[in-house]
Amino acid sequence: MWESFFKWCLEPVNQQLLLGVIIAFGIGVITGIWVRRARARKDGSTAGKVDKAFFKGFRYILSNDRDQAIEEFTKSVQVNSDTIETYVALGNLYRSRGDIDRAIRIRQSIILRPNIDEQIKLRALFDLGLDYRKGGFLNRALKALLEVTQRTPSDVEALKAIESIYAELRDWENAYGTRQKIARLAKGDHQNILAHYLVENAKINQEKENLARAISLYNKAISTHRSCVDAYLHLGDLYFDRQEYKKAISTWKKIVTVAPRFTFLAYRRLEGAYSKMKNLKPVEDFLKECAQSDADAFTHMALARYLYIENDIEGALREIKNVLDLDPSFWEARKFKGEILINHGKEKDALADYKEFIEHLNVPYLKFQCSECGYKSDELQWQCPQCKKWDAIHLIESNGVQSTPPA
Repeated sequence: MWESFFKWCLEPVNQQLLLGVIIAFGIGVITGIWVRRARARKDGSTAGKVDKAFFKGFRYILSNDRDQAIEEFTKSVQVNSDTIETYVALGNLYRSRGDIDRAIRIRQSIILRPNIDEQIKLRALFDLGLDYRKGGFLNRALKALLEVTQRTPSDVEALKAIESIYAELRDWENAYGTRQKIARLAKGDHQNILAHYLVENAKINQEKENLARAISLYNKAISTHRSCVDAYLHLGDLYFDRQEYKKAISTWKKIVTVAPRFTFLAYRRLEGAYSKMKNLKPVEDFLKECAQSDADAFTHMALARYLYIENDIEGALREIKNVLDLDPSFWEARKFKGEILINHGKEKDALADYKEFIEHLNVPYLKFQCSECGYKSDELQWQCPQCKKWDAIHLIESNGVQSTPPA
């Protein structure tokens, strides 16, 4: 029983539901117990029915039987409509089941009750905001949650919900301002999130051709969080589009220092910039310098491509060997090696390599995975689309081990 309960608690949705019920129960202990005792003195059987139905509903929640829990809580409020905690639990259950209209009506009925405790009303208003958000009514949700923070400016939970809505609405300026408020109230490192909001705002300004503002925001993001790779990439892209190739190159090269695991994102950009300057030699120097350090498979792969373009066949094959030593299942390197061998009349070597490749076909190769929720993707994303955490998606090595996140 306890094992299944703990597994149930590990689900994020169930954690929110359980938290809501626990809060509701706590509210009931503080505000409802005197009501039940008063009624018990008048009619002992009625109070007993209320408690029995409530705790029976709570047990159904723990067994993940939401329909039965709703039925029991409904019985409880039919016996005693003054038990606020039961209404709160019912609202949370309806929200978790997707019955948003009923959840909203319950919150509104609590808020409209006369002489209700202010903290209970604020909690109901907060829950109403969450109901609106789950129903897709983002503006209504924002209005309700902002009202909560107007009355209690230090409510971090409400601020985080507001921040999330602003991000969903792509209102990055307000998301940034809200995260600043959270940073003043909650311990922890908030710099990477603030930097990403600045970058997203900069991208919008860049799209609108507000380039001076975009440059300012990109630089502010870098000052806020030195390892914000996305800021370096897009600032370099902006300089490249303005044909300021030296500035673009200088910006992209900084990634090697601040976040070497993501250096591979700069290779093609650097090659494009140097080609515009009609001088590809610095690309070779840059790649060789990177390869001499603790380079990853992507670094050696980029150098192999460059050497092949420069007609250094043996050098290219040597770098591909370095790639495959680091990552035997790197299929792109296998494919490139096969192309080189076939194009240069080395069919026997290509066949031998293909036989070796077959042995590695059963090795799983995942490119990226979220360290928070386990979301897997073929593309690098700075914000996880599933759990919405920033900088939580990292490169997965071929052996299934997640790479260390950039410093």
